[in-house]
Amino acid sequence: MSEELQQEYAMRFAAMAPYRQAVWKILIRDFFSRWITRECAVLDLGCGWGEFINQIKAARRFGMDLNPDSPRKLAPDITFYGQDCSAPWPLPDNTLDVVFTSNFFEHLPSKMSLRRTIDQAYRCLKPGGRLICLGPNIKLLPGEYWDFWDHYVPLTEASLSEGIRLAGFEIQTEMARFLPYSMSQGFAPPLFFLQVYLRIPMLWRFFGRQFLVIGRKPR
Repeated sequence: MSEELQQEYAMRFAAMAPYRQAVWKILIRDFFSRWITRECAVLDLGCGWGEFINQIKAARRFGMDLNPDSPRKLAPDITFYGQDCSAPWPLPDNTLDVVFTSNFFEHLPSKMSLRRTIDQAYRCLKPGGRLICLGPNIKLLPGEYWDFWDHYVPLTEASLSEGIRLAGFEIQTEMARFLPYSMSQGFAPPLFFLQVYLRIPMLWRFFGRQFLVIGRKPR
């Protein structure tokens, strides 16, 4: 299974790797860095080739994935866990400031697996820590969602928010439309467009087909 994951990731993203790195540099700088300071401990759940975790500035960085290529793609100071995310994480309670995940939850085999994963995030986050989730919204791309062999769990911003709330989180952000759904299809608009897009939330209502959900562990 891990070899198949390795092959799928390479098929979809190898040709776009430099562009994806540049996209995530902008996303971090212009948007996600508002929730992550240099003093934070951050775990990238489903870290892939490290597009996010390699570029985020944080005191302690962790990545988790089953892809055999992941540890070779991560910076040397990143602690990597090559394990099933629904199994207990090798971290003490109240360790992390942020758990970040992008386009990952839909790849889990079931909602029960997703719930166990969310429970682990809750356990490992400090009081006040955040779970930041980005992913394709089934309401906005019902056909395209199933074009990928390894998409199992259909999610909307509302269903994920409900699951996160049931696990004990407070919902800080529940956004149905955030980013477009494009890079896995080979669409690579000029990076300047992304910078403009992030500055004009009105555009998100027309082009956004990925949700953004942020849950906060109560203090």
